[in-house]
Amino acid sequence: MELAAAALLGVAGLAGGTIASLAGGAALITFPALIAVGLTPISAIASNIAALTPGSLIAALSDRTQLPPLNRGFVGLVLASVIGAGIGAMLLMLTSNRIFEILVPLLIGFATVLFAFGEQISGAMRARSLAKHGREPEIKLTSIPMLLPVSVYGGYFGAGLGVLLVAVLQLATSGQYRPANATKNLVAALNGAVAAMVFAVQGSIDWPATLTMMGGALIGSLIGARIARHAPREIMRWVVTAIGAILTIVYAWRYWF
Repeated sequence: MELAAAALLGVAGLAGGTIASLAGGAALITFPALIAVGLTPISAIASNIAALTPGSLIAALSDRTQLPPLNRGFVGLVLASVIGAGIGAMLLMLTSNRIFEILVPLLIGFATVLFAFGEQISGAMRARSLAKHGREPEIKLTSIPMLLPVSVYGGYFGAGLGVLLVAVLQLATSGQYRPANATKNLVAALNGAVAAMVFAVQGSIDWPATLTMMGGALIGSLIGARIARHAPREIMRWVVTAIGAILTIVYAWRYWF
């Protein structure tokens, strides 16, 4: 790998890890960097998921006191995540590069919208649950129908996965953000680990690029954790949203015209 490419991936990983700790949306930074150094879209997604997974695990373990007990419902959520990730990863392996190129702008645009309106989506889902059941649900097996398709998306593309997971898991943690966020990090790590194993078996991961970016992302996650205590979360959310909107236009122009 050339020095310039390694530097780009390291910086992208650093920025992605930092942004993930501040507001989420790391893949909107890291995925384009992998494309820029010459990876195909499918290899870029596989490498991106593998590179960001350790950071999710570290984030979950650093706030492990907020994780729910290992009861039947929580185990069900984990199983749904693992199964969904495996399905999503296998679907990606069955997708041709050209078809995926056509899908990339749509997927990035979808992830950007999810990121921009994640809090509103979560609030609407909670309001619907309250109206239907008169209470906010706890983690239980009935949450699996919501988590399974989210996990399939995570194994297939992954950008915006954190927003979807928080929206679902806030329903399962009585609307409390911190437990939902900690559980989200653990589920995302499991999701990424399963998807990465499928990609590794298929030979779709570019390991030099992945490990370079992974190193930057791990450092960035530590930096972001410190900055997050002082940085305005709303500003970071709109910065990432703007980046996602620009990337949607750029990739639509690149792959559609």
